[in-house]
Amino acid sequence: MTDQLSPTDRVEPLPPPTPLTAPPVAASRMDRIRSEIVAGGAAEEVDDDELADGWRGKVAMLALAGLFVWLYTLNVWWFVFVVGLVISIFLHEAGHFLTAKWTGMKVTQFFMFMGPRLWSFRRGETEYGVRLVPLGAFVRIVGMHKMDADVPEADEERTYRQKSFPRRLLVISGGSLMHMIIAICLLFVVYVGQGERSIAPEVFISNAEQGLPAEQAGLRVDDQVVSVGGIEVSSSVELGEAVRSFAPGDVVDIVIVRDGTEQTVPVGLAARTDVPENDPAFGTTYLGVGSGSPVEFIQHSVPAAALNAVTDIVPTAWESTQGVFKALNPVNLVTHVNGSNDDLATRPVTLVGVTGLSDDVGDSEGIFGVLWLLAVLNVFVGVFNMFPLLPLDGGHALIAVYERIREGIRGGKQRYFADVERLMPFAMAVVVFLFMFMFAGLYLDISDPL
Repeated sequence: MTDQLSPTDRVEPLPPPTPLTAPPVAASRMDRIRSEIVAGGAAEEVDDDELADGWRGKVAMLALAGLFVWLYTLNVWWFVFVVGLVISIFLHEAGHFLTAKWTGMKVTQFFMFMGPRLWSFRRGETEYGVRLVPLGAFVRIVGMHKMDADVPEADEERTYRQKSFPRRLLVISGGSLMHMIIAICLLFVVYVGQGERSIAPEVFISNAEQGLPAEQAGLRVDDQVVSVGGIEVSSSVELGEAVRSFAPGDVVDIVIVRDGTEQTVPVGLAARTDVPENDPAFGTTYLGVGSGSPVEFIQHSVPAAALNAVTDIVPTAWESTQGVFKALNPVNLVTHVNGSNDDLATRPVTLVGVTGLSDDVGDSEGIFGVLWLLAVLNVFVGVFNMFPLLPLDGGHALIAVYERIREGIRGGKQRYFADVERLMPFAMAVVVFLFMFMFAGLYLDISDPL
């Protein structure tokens, strides 16, 4: 990255091309697409007479409202979850919008969703509205980078690129900060209304696969496993580790609690053969059960619920960070699609899959379960969005940090502007990968729902 300018320099608009040197239409469209990818939203502006505020816009909004009504008739928990998701997306963009306004930047668009305009109106210098494709939303702040050259000279002082480092960092982080605030508020409501969920230190059999050692030995669903071969277990992870500490063919005593009575069941362990031979799990010691631990709810006073809602964000964010690395691992992506990996912890999941999961959560835990799911999702999105990759907000934050470092090297006397155009191949690769991730996750969510 090069291109440094002093604080008094201005990024001048590009002169209009002459007929002899004008680039082809395709090139100008590609330039716009590249600029929109880096900016995270549409770059074109429209006049007041081009706003989608006529009868077509009203019909489109009625149709959109009809979709929500239809969703409610299908499943009330899907409806609650999707409404909560849309509100979260709106508040994410509001985080960018409010911080941009507060720091003196010019915001020209605030849109829910992407693609062609369905409905819009203008208030002051900002166009608000809804677009067709329900893939996120965006706020258009003028002058995000040097590629955004078509900025009137009078507006240059109000561009994102001309503001100080703390202001740029605040604005670009505003969306993720809003997700964390949403999560804290939702967790507080859940902790007050239902209690804080905690995993009990017990492990129960959820299914015993037919024809495998556990079922043949007489283990049943809802049996609590106390120990395996003298090794005490209190979670599914510990159960798996205990079983794999023995060799296939070993006969071990498994202590269980059934109907309040402790029993000892001898089980001959087997070797796992239900996965491909090149899979690391092939040939490992196998019991043949699914297991899980019950969820308990710890009751809190209102002050304790507020404190725990804040402090619980940190471990949840750490788990989300680990989840991002696992889910975006290309190896996991391929192995799940070809059917050789059934580990839910590494499976790519889209909002379609999470929405489907909200049905089960709602049926078992009611509204508080769905709110908890929304809280966890908000933390995940907030963390993912700050990964240092363009066109994510974290990529812009990294650029701001890089520019600040370069300015510091030069004594802070001369403003430095990164050449964002050099990052376009990398940004395009990220976009392509995210689309692959989305389609792979969508395929799994439809073909093998959670």
